[in-house]
Amino acid sequence: MNTLLHMVRNTSWRLKALVAMAAAAVIVPAAVMAWGPDRPTYDINHVADHITFNSITDNPNVGDERNFVTIKDASNTSAGGWEDDVTVEPGHEYLVRLYVHNNAASNLNLVAQNTRVMANLPNTTDKRIPVEGFVTADNASPQQIWDQAYFNSDQDFNLTYVPGSAAMFNKVFPNGTQLSDGIVTSAGALVGYNAMDGNLPGCFNYAGYVTFKVKANLPESANFKLTKEVSKHGANDWKKSYNAQPGETVDYLIEYKNTDSAQQDDVVIKDTLPAGMSYVPGSTKYGTSAHPDGVKASDNITGQGINIGSYAQNGGTWVIFSATVANNDQLPACGGNTLINVARAETDFGYKEDTANVVVNKFCQPGQTPPPVVELPTTGTTSNILTFVGLGVATAAAAYAARSERVRKLFRG
Repeated sequence: MNTLLHMVRNTSWRLKALVAMAAAAVIVPAAVMAWGPDRPTYDINHVADHITFNSITDNPNVGDERNFVTIKDASNTSAGGWEDDVTVEPGHEYLVRLYVHNNAASNLNLVAQNTRVMANLPNTTDKRIPVEGFVTADNASPQQIWDQAYFNSDQDFNLTYVPGSAAMFNKVFPNGTQLSDGIVTSAGALVGYNAMDGNLPGCFNYAGYVTFKVKANLPESANFKLTKEVSKHGANDWKKSYNAQPGETVDYLIEYKNTDSAQQDDVVIKDTLPAGMSYVPGSTKYGTSAHPDGVKASDNITGQGINIGSYAQNGGTWVIFSATVANNDQLPACGGNTLINVARAETDFGYKEDTANVVVNKFCQPGQTPPPVVELPTTGTTSNILTFVGLGVATAAAAYAARSERVRKLFRG
């Protein structure tokens, strides 16, 4: 057991999670909700003499803090209703909540540094799907803790993260303050007390809740392809992830193709931009067999979507628009930011989503240590963020095969 715990403290966060899960399997009976790693516990009258998270067993608000990940239907606006296991209904959105509490005694003035919250939302289709939550801090012991909760159904379903839904609630932000969408990647989202700067003092007064939304979906039955990629503005160098500079404009490409034998009518393409990206008005155009050079489209691409018409088998279209990265001071987090952009195609046969990332570094003020900029995996119903058991970073989706040369040359004409 000591060897396992030593490995947890001295490996990458993904490997830590895997080792911690193995350790918990030894420590915790299978019938008990899994959490980890095994660590010293405290009570409200005997708190910790060092920085450690969620280790008080008789918290009057949440009970045993080691069980810190819970779920409820997002339509339930009451204070309660949080559960470790929920039965989902297709089309409903659910709130995932993580409690974050530095258990160090207040008189010690111990501040956790680079405190981050992250979640693993498996991109699988099943009748029972877990979500894992993690809290990490550079100077905490243990440096990382984790817990999990479950979504259940009597039919197969999958879960998708709702972009822009992550927030933290505490005494300073009783109505919540937005967190980075990086919460569902290995980078996580910085949290704090009076600012989301990673600094979290010890004591109940500084504790808070992090929430984000997921949507439960029935398995996709629509037979069509949807891909989303990004490029340096005007370069037509399409890829799943692009390293940009603050203030830079990039281009996004969405491609749809009907692979079903039935015609698909009134196909709608829409796009959700993350915090830190802003749409360039008038930049949307799309192409079809009738308009190979593309035609102007409305700016509804980032709103209610644009109706691109009807397509017989093997028919399809491409949509291109531009967006601008926020200036340095307006970026969501100090250091590395992965801005996840989600494209969606809707038909009468169902919908699909795909993502592309813009990775940008925010310059930190002196005295702050930024995390490294990492190109991260994508999310959405067609690509993995992390696998459940290994929690490894998923391989980025391959480029859409045999792309039309007219798309490549569109901005050169």
